[in-house]
Amino acid sequence: MPLRNVERTPAPVWNALVAGNERFINFDEDRPNQDAPRRRQLRDGQAPAAVVISCSDSRVPVEIIFDVGLGDLFVVRTAGEILDQAVFGSIEYAIESLGVPLVIVMGHESCGAVKATADALDGGDIPGGYQRVLIEKVAPSILEARAEGLSTITDFEKHHVVATVDQILSRSPEIHAKVETGEVGIVGVHYQLSDGRTVPVITRNVD
Repeated sequence: MPLRNVERTPAPVWNALVAGNERFINFDEDRPNQDAPRRRQLRDGQAPAAVVISCSDSRVPVEIIFDVGLGDLFVVRTAGEILDQAVFGSIEYAIESLGVPLVIVMGHESCGAVKATADALDGGDIPGGYQRVLIEKVAPSILEARAEGLSTITDFEKHHVVATVDQILSRSPEIHAKVETGEVGIVGVHYQLSDGRTVPVITRNVD
């Protein structure tokens, strides 16, 4: 079912996005909501179905991966999908002001921020300037993963997604409350560059 026709509750929205990802994987995309009438319609406002916190990596184009179009997703992108006050404000705006019922955190295979952090923790070079912030933000999740016995970059990438979801729920009382009542769902996924699939690593209220 097209995303625009689904009930605006967590599970139906997530299921529609999963279906869109399957179309993308199989080179059978619908490419919806990308025409002139859609552009004109959006002049009057927006009603996205989900907010996605994704890595800025050029290989992770969110709307293409889920086979959706203009106005369908509210996307916040930072290197390593790191969180800061602006990101939290953006997520809360999407939920409170736009009525978005689903939050997605998307990490990915071959994440440069995660690898750079792991290398730095192993005694490698730490970037200068503002790039250092990326290492500082990602490091806690890598250290936590290692404490749990995880050791591969893929493991670190997936754990970083889980840690990011946990941060969202623990640091935003507004989001946590809506997830607890079932009004909002949250999904953490690991995007596989090799085959285009978004693999869930943590879910709440989308079953």
